[in-house]
Amino acid sequence: MSPIDRLILEFDTALRSIVGGANAQRPTPGSDFANHSGLDAAERKHAAGLMRINHVGEVCAQALYQSQKLVARNSDIQEMLDHSGREEMDHLAWCETRLQELGSHTSYLNPLWYAGSFAIGMAAGLAGDKWSLGFVAETEKQVENHLESHLEKLPQEDQRSRAIVDQMRIDEIAHGQAAKNAGGANLPEPVQKIMQAMSKLMTTTAYKI
Repeated sequence: MSPIDRLILEFDTALRSIVGGANAQRPTPGSDFANHSGLDAAERKHAAGLMRINHVGEVCAQALYQSQKLVARNSDIQEMLDHSGREEMDHLAWCETRLQELGSHTSYLNPLWYAGSFAIGMAAGLAGDKWSLGFVAETEKQVENHLESHLEKLPQEDQRSRAIVDQMRIDEIAHGQAAKNAGGANLPEPVQKIMQAMSKLMTTTAYKI
C-alpha cells in the first residue's frame, strides 16, 4: 500500500476504536450460547460493566499498537505488532457486540483513553524496540491478570461473555510471548507499578462511565 493508503487505514482503525463499528475477522466466541439465559437485571448490569472495562482495554490496545508500530525500527517487529493489533480488533468488536446484547454502551471517555494510550505507546516506541516490546509484554501480562479476574467475577450463567473473555485471555498470552520472543526487555519495577496504578484508574472509571 502507498503511504496515503496506510494513513487512511490507520485513521479508519482509530475512528472505529473510538466511536464503534469495529469489524472482527473471527467469529464471536460463545455465539452459540443463549443471550441472557438466567441473568437478572443486576447481573446484566454487572456483566456490562466488566465488558465495558474490557472494551476500553481494547481501545487502549489499538492506540498502543498503532503508535508503537509507527516508530518501530524493525520491519519484523512492525509486522508482529500489526498482527497482534488485528487480533485485538477482533476483541474490540466482540466486546462492543456483547455490550449491545447486554443493553449497555461503550465508555463515554473512549477518546481520552485512546489519546492517552497513543501518547504512551509513542513514548515507549521512541525509547527503542526492546523497551517498546517490553512494554507490550508487561501490558499483556497485566491484561491477562485482569481477564482472569473477570472470569471469576462474571456470572456463571453469562456464558457468552465468559467465552469472549477466555479467548481474549488466550490471545493476550500469545501476544505477550511474541513480544518477549522478539527481544522485549523486562521493565523496571517502578514502571510496572505505575502501569498498574494507571490500569486501576481506568478499570474503576470504565466500569461506570
